[in-house]
Amino acid sequence: MVIHNADFDHVCTLSSAPRSAHCGPRREANGLPFSHDYSAFRGHWGALRVRFQLPGSSRQSIAGLLLALLAACVLVGANEAGHASSSAALREMARQSEARSSLQQLQQQVLDAQSAQRAFLLTGDPRYLQPYDAAVAQVGHVLAELRRALARTDELGVDALARDVQRQLVDMDRTVRMRRQAGEDAAQSVVLTDLGQDTTDAIRAQVSKLDAATAARIDASQARVRDAMRLSRIGMVVAALLLLAAWWSLRRAASRHSPDARGASEPVGPEARDRNASLADLATHLQQEREAERAHLARELHDELGALLTAAKLDVARMKSRLGNEAPEIAQRLQHLADTLNSGIALKRRIIEDLRPSSLSNLGLTPSLEILAREFAERSGVEVTTRFEPVDVDEAHQLTIYRVMQESLANVARHAQAQHVQIALVPQDGAAQATVQDDGAGFDSIGGTTAGHGLAAIRHRIEAAGGRFAIDSAPGRGTRVTASLPLRAAQA
Repeated sequence: MVIHNADFDHVCTLSSAPRSAHCGPRREANGLPFSHDYSAFRGHWGALRVRFQLPGSSRQSIAGLLLALLAACVLVGANEAGHASSSAALREMARQSEARSSLQQLQQQVLDAQSAQRAFLLTGDPRYLQPYDAAVAQVGHVLAELRRALARTDELGVDALARDVQRQLVDMDRTVRMRRQAGEDAAQSVVLTDLGQDTTDAIRAQVSKLDAATAARIDASQARVRDAMRLSRIGMVVAALLLLAAWWSLRRAASRHSPDARGASEPVGPEARDRNASLADLATHLQQEREAERAHLARELHDELGALLTAAKLDVARMKSRLGNEAPEIAQRLQHLADTLNSGIALKRRIIEDLRPSSLSNLGLTPSLEILAREFAERSGVEVTTRFEPVDVDEAHQLTIYRVMQESLANVARHAQAQHVQIALVPQDGAAQATVQDDGAGFDSIGGTTAGHGLAAIRHRIEAAGGRFAIDSAPGRGTRVTASLPLRAAQA
C-alpha cells in the first residue's frame, strides 16, 4: 500500500511483511522526480469517505433523536414564554385592580368630607368635624397609594386628580373656618350657593377617566393571560407532532432490517430499542413537566390573583354599604365595578379548572368524575349514565384517569353525535378500570383512524405507568374507550 505525505514529495511503500517499509523520495518509473500525479491520493480519500459514511438507518435514528430534542426545546420554550407573559400580566392586573380600588376609595372619602362639612355648616355641631377630619386625613394616604399603583401608566392623570382634590379640600376648609368665625348666617349663604360644584364635577370626571383606563388595562392583561395559555397549548401540540415524527423516523430505521439479515443487523436492534425507550422516557418527562407547569400556573392564579380580586370585591361591598341610597351615579359605577370583578373571578376559575381540576385535590377522584359527567351532560345535552366505585390509586394515576375521562368526553362532544354515554370506574383484576362508551357515529379503529393526539398522549401515559389502553369502535356502532391502571396495593 502506498501512503503519500502532505507535501507529495516522499512516498513510503509498506510490504506485506510485518513492520517492513521503505521510504524515500518519490520518482517516476524513468527515475525523474515525481510529476504531482494526484490520482492515487484521490483514490485513497474516496475509499476513506465511503468507509465513514453513515447508513440510512443511522441517519434516520439521529434525525429522530434531533426531533425529540427539538420537541423538548419547543415545549420548554413555549412554557417559559407563557409563564413569563402570564406572570407579568397577573402583576399588571394586580396593580390596576389596586388602582381601581383606590379611585373608588378616594371618591368615597371626598364625598364623606363634603357630607360632614355641609352638616357642620348647617348645624354648627362640632361632632360633624370628626368624620370630616378623618376623611380629609385619609385622602392623602389614598392619593399616595394611587400614585404608587399608576406610577408607570397614568402619572399625569393622577397629578390632575390630586390638584382637583386639593382644591376641593381648600374650599371646604375655608367654609369651615368661615362658619366658626362668621357664624350661621355666613354659613347659610355658602350652603345656598354652588361653591365647589365645578371642582366636584372635575374630580368625578377625572375619576371616571382613570377608572376606564385601568379597566381597559385589566382587560388587556386578561387577554395576555389567554394568549399565554394559547401559546402553551400550541407548544404542546408542536412538541407532540415532533415526538410523533421522531417515533416514525426511528420506526422507519428499524424496519429497514429484514429478518433474513438479522445476523448482520443484530447490534442495531438493541440500539433502536434503547432509543425508543429514551424517547418514551422523554415523552413521559414532557407530560409530567406539562402537568407540573399547569399546576404551578393554577396555584399562582388561585393564590395571587384570587386574593387580589377578592379583596377588591370586599372593598367595593364596603363602599356600597357606606354609600347607601346616596349618589345613585356612584352606586351604579360601584355596581359596574362589582360586576367586572365577578367576571374576572369567574374567568380565573375557568382558567384554573382547565389547567388543573381543583375538585380532584379537594374532593377526590369519584366526586371529580361526577362533577365532570354532570357538567358534560349540561353542556352537550347528552344523556349520561355513571357507575363509580372507590378505587385505591395514587395521585398521579388519579389525574391520568381524570384526563382519560375528560379527553374521551371531549371527543364525544366533537365527533360522536351520540345520544347516550356510559361512564364507569371500577376495580377489576387488581387494576382501576375506567370506561367511556357512547352510541355515536364511531370510526374505523382497525383501519388506523385515531381519535386525535389527545388520546394518543393518554395512551402513552397509561402504558408508561404499567397500564393498558384500548379503543374499540366501528362506523355506526359507537366507541368504547377503556383504560386500566394498577391499584396502589398491586403496585406495592
